[in-house]
Amino acid sequence: MRLLQVVAAFGFSITSSAWAADAPVHAPLHGGSVTVSSPLAARQRMKQDQAEVVRLQREVATQEAASQRAGRRLRQQDRQLAELQRKLAPRRNSPTTSHP
Repeated sequence: MRLLQVVAAFGFSITSSAWAADAPVHAPLHGGSVTVSSPLAARQRMKQDQAEVVRLQREVATQEAASQRAGRRLRQQDRQLAELQRKLAPRRNSPTTSHP
């Protein structure tokens, strides 16, 4: 969840700076330097950045869902392991019988 907040803040800061002035955008998402020379270019860049933010938000949501599923699987396996250990404990504590 924290990653989602960071991504959203980063996207907002980039789009805000592009929208605010006809100045260079200092932190482009795709590398290299970008000089914004017109309001149209700034809006285009803002749309690109917003699309990238949406893509990253979806990716984060997908990863969070996978992490939650993995967590549920681990908890289920822990419960199964505890149950098996509970069943095995009396056998370990009982006197061993020798087989001929």
